[in-house]
Amino acid sequence: MMAETRAQQENFQILLMKALDHELNEKDSAEFEKMLEASLDYKQEYEAMKKVRNITREMHFCTPTDAVWDRYWTGVYNCLERGIGWIIFSIGAVILLTYGAFRFVESVIANTHLTIILKAGILLVLGGLFTLLVSVIREKFFLFKRDPYKEIQR
Repeated sequence: MMAETRAQQENFQILLMKALDHELNEKDSAEFEKMLEASLDYKQEYEAMKKVRNITREMHFCTPTDAVWDRYWTGVYNCLERGIGWIIFSIGAVILLTYGAFRFVESVIANTHLTIILKAGILLVLGGLFTLLVSVIREKFFLFKRDPYKEIQR
């Protein structure tokens, strides 16, 4: 067997990946076949990679059963962990949104190119949107707390 250069090995790897993905054109296919005929190592590597590809195509993730999920969610730690995560996320989001809103209002007020009417309109629209957002969140929270069917799986 002749000594291979790094370029030849890289070329084989490229052609090998194309062959495994069925993307070889006629020229590449002929070159790849010559490489396989000339080197037993290349042929063995190709056969091994075909086996790996076939095995991985047949593999799939097992989905947990409903019983597993029910057992998972009855654990105090799991519920507590998720709740704390949402609280931390919510606090961070409120801080960022408040800061962004404050900076936006500050820039609208400081902008000398906007008329007072336009500034008032922008601020009232923002205030209305914020009020509606808080109202919807409060309503959803209120309904969630009093939902008689929340323990029933849908």
